[in-house]
Parts: sequence; C-alpha cells; structure tokens
Amino acid sequence: MDKIRKQELKVLACRVRMGIIEGVHAAKSGHPGGSLSIADTLTYLYFEKMNVDPKDPDNEDRDRFVLSKGHTAPALYSTLAERGYFSTEELKSLRHIGAMLQGHPCITIPGVDMSSGSLGQGISAACGMALSSKLNARAGKHEYKVYTVLGDGEIEEGQVWEAAMFAAHYKLDNLVAIVDNNGLQIDGKIEDVMSPYPIVDKFKAFGWEVFEMNAHCFDSIEEAFAKADAVKGKPVAIIQKSVKGKGVSYMENNVSWHGAAPNDEQYEQAMSELNKQMACLADGCDDVKKGE
Repeated sequence: MDKIRKQELKVLACRVRMGIIEGVHAAKSGHPGGSLSIADTLTYLYFEKMNVDPKDPDNEDRDRFVLSKGHTAPALYSTLAERGYFSTEELKSLRHIGAMLQGHPCITIPGVDMSSGSLGQGISAACGMALSSKLNARAGKHEYKVYTVLGDGEIEEGQVWEAAMFAAHYKLDNLVAIVDNNGLQIDGKIEDVMSPYPIVDKFKAFGWEVFEMNAHCFDSIEEAFAKADAVKGKPVAIIQKSVKGKGVSYMENNVSWHGAAPNDEQYEQAMSELNKQMACLADGCDDVKKGE
C-alpha cells in the first residue's frame, strides 16, 4: 500500500468516526467507545480488503462480515454508509422508531450479512458461513472469505470457545476472527471483570493461527491481513491492540463511554476534534494528533 492510499484510508476512517458520533448523538444512546476502536479495521476491510460491491450486495461470491460485538453497530453502519450501501443521512435516525438502523445489526439492512448482538453468537454464525463456503467450493463454486470482529470482553462467553473449537476442527482457513483488545468492557477493565488473558495463547491452544496488530496503524493492519491470507489448514485470529474511544480525546480509554451518548456540548467538542484531524489529513500530515 503506498502513502497516498494510506492517507485516503485515514481520511475515510476519520469520516467513519464522524458518522459514529453523529449517529450516537442523534440517538441519544448507543456504544461509541468500542465503535471508535474498530473504525480503522472496518475501513481497511470494506475499502481495501473485502470482495464486496454495494451495487450488488447479495452477490453469492462476495466476502462476508459478521460484527459479533453487535452493540458497536454505529461503526458498521457508518462504514457501510461511506462505502455506498445507503445514505449517510440514515445515521441521523439511528435507533429511532421505524428507522432502518437500530441498536444492533439486522440482516435486512443493505450490506449486513448477519443479525448480531447476543455476544458469542456472531462468531458462531461466521463459522457456519465459512463451512458453507468450503462445502460449496467442493461443488465447484467460489470460496469466499468470512471476517468477524469480536470484543475482548465478548470472548469471556463460553460459546466463543465452542465456535473456536468448531473452526479448528473443520480447518476453516477462510475464516478470520479479529479480537478488538481495547482492554475495557461495560463494567471496567477486562482483567478485573473476568480476565480472558492470555488471548493469543488461548486461540493457539484451540488450533488457530494467531497474529497481532496495531488497530490504528494501516501498515500494521495490512501486514496482519497479508499474513492471514497465507495461512492454510486452520482459522486465523488477529488480536488487535486498540484504544477505546479512539479519535475523541475525552472518550479515549474511558470506560464510561462504553455505552453512553454525548450531549450537545460533548458532541460539538468531538466533531471539532475530528474536523481538525480531517483538516490535518487533507494537508498531508501523517499523525492526526497534530491536528488536535
């Protein structure tokens, strides 16, 4: 990936973050912290990595994505809107009665491959999709990739590890699970609530190939997914180290923004910070923090 493309992705990720704040503020509820921490990863997947086309959203050969930590739907919705699946104006009706975009992803929304929200079930559905792709490939059809994003608090759920065992047993090398390791969940630090550490060792013990990446560095993201592509005969887990609330200063590493919406004053501050970052990126700076 050249410097120009990386800069384009940074701009897109900033716009995704702005859409997250726009939607959660309009809804007066939602989950901004964990949405902001996955914005760069979703930007990379939908604009650089995945075989998807908003003009043909149901193409059977497309890659699939499942947001297993479904409460961070604002990140997925904002990414899909930027990718062209629907208008960004839809974000302003997030969680409103009768609106298309509700609190958790629904399969009826353009670009959404699986309804999710009940933690642990998303990765299970992703395993089923990956196995289906393998079986179809035996019949001569295209083998698509399946990507799923889990929360680090989510992997405290036992169902996650049943799915992990299933994926390894069936050698689902077309499955990539990204664990968003921002270190915080609704009740505090994950190691204080129910520590899932060591995450890398656990997935390895279940028969997965495991890589780590910096969730806010496109070079690191690109490298991790390139390594995942080379793996044969086993599923891949990418453990991404991220910052909850990334991009909005008062939300970063602050557990109170797991599930809370900014008021008008906080909204203005967040959008001001993101607009400054956008201006900085437009000027070609590498570090958006210089724009704050």
